[in-house]
Amino acid sequence: MREVAVIGIGQVKVDESWDKSLRELAGDAALSALLDSGLQRVDTVYVGNMMSGSANHQQHLGAYIADWIGMRHAEAIRLEAACSSGSASFRTAVMAVASGQVQTALAVGVEKMTDSPGDEITAQLATAADADWEADQGLSFVALNALIMRRYMYEYGWGKEAFAPFAVNAHANAVHNPFARFHEPTSIEKYLKAGMIADPINLMDASAIGDGAAAAVVVPLDLVKSAGRRVIRVIGSAAATDTIAIDHRKDPLWLKAAYESGKQAYSQAGITPADIDLFELHDAFSIMATLSLEANGFAERGKGPQLALDGEITPTGKIPIATRGGLKARGHPVGATGMYQIVEVVQQLRGEAAGTQVEGARIGMSQNIGGSGSNIITHIFQTV
Repeated sequence: MREVAVIGIGQVKVDESWDKSLRELAGDAALSALLDSGLQRVDTVYVGNMMSGSANHQQHLGAYIADWIGMRHAEAIRLEAACSSGSASFRTAVMAVASGQVQTALAVGVEKMTDSPGDEITAQLATAADADWEADQGLSFVALNALIMRRYMYEYGWGKEAFAPFAVNAHANAVHNPFARFHEPTSIEKYLKAGMIADPINLMDASAIGDGAAAAVVVPLDLVKSAGRRVIRVIGSAAATDTIAIDHRKDPLWLKAAYESGKQAYSQAGITPADIDLFELHDAFSIMATLSLEANGFAERGKGPQLALDGEITPTGKIPIATRGGLKARGHPVGATGMYQIVEVVQQLRGEAAGTQVEGARIGMSQNIGGSGSNIITHIFQTV
């Protein structure tokens, strides 16, 4: 297998983009990544998306996006893995290039959600849960995460206020990210006063949906070295699954798929959690940020909130997370989220994360969660 590098990145602002169609959003991000890469064409285009068929009445996104960006005749495929669709497109690009079958690949994540009524989007998000045992019983994703968070608080004795630093950190970092949806800081007081959605999850525990797209160009590492360009190498790429229904898991407070994909990625990279300089985790809800830190070896079980309370998740902390706002403040256009995470890690390793730059960052990790932990994809990157 060949070593692989990221040579170009692109993204658009997460927002309510009434003046942009799905293909325009994807095209803007893709063309920005191509411009950044210095390439005019790629061999393959992989598009990550969850709900274009229902929200936009458009399937067949591979050819749809390839046509729009001038990549006609290139191989092009859409991939769906719920909220981890973006990372699925990137992992497919990595494997294609590493195999030697493909020389250059473009991975795009895109989602346009705000054109549809909120209740329809909520119903579509629930299709990533178990239709028989969760969705048909009236459980939305907010409700499922509320049940997990309530159990976590009960098992480990944490109060509601312990989760506030996750939102405070995310919003503080998003202030410096022009592509983030929210640019206002928040506070512990605002967190505690936020409206309740599904007890104990309030508005400040949950990420906001939006329209967005992000992209990256993947090539063989040798090609980048010979071109004399700045090199960000992919040193780990792994994926794992768990039961879709939470009640089928042996332990609902343990993200087994996060642990397994993280373990595989660490092994591929030849590193341990102590070597990670920043971690773009999937903070769709505060409880998911907590469980991700624990599953990936950054905190002991039941002690994830302590890292946040001690200030260790900030850009100057032990394990910086959500360094450009995360899902919470950058926004969560579901099929694009994984690609935003990857783009943000690359920005950090290039030294381009103005305002929240992690000093001396050389190794960064992204982890994208589909469903309530049923499909989790992990990538690790290193400057060369």
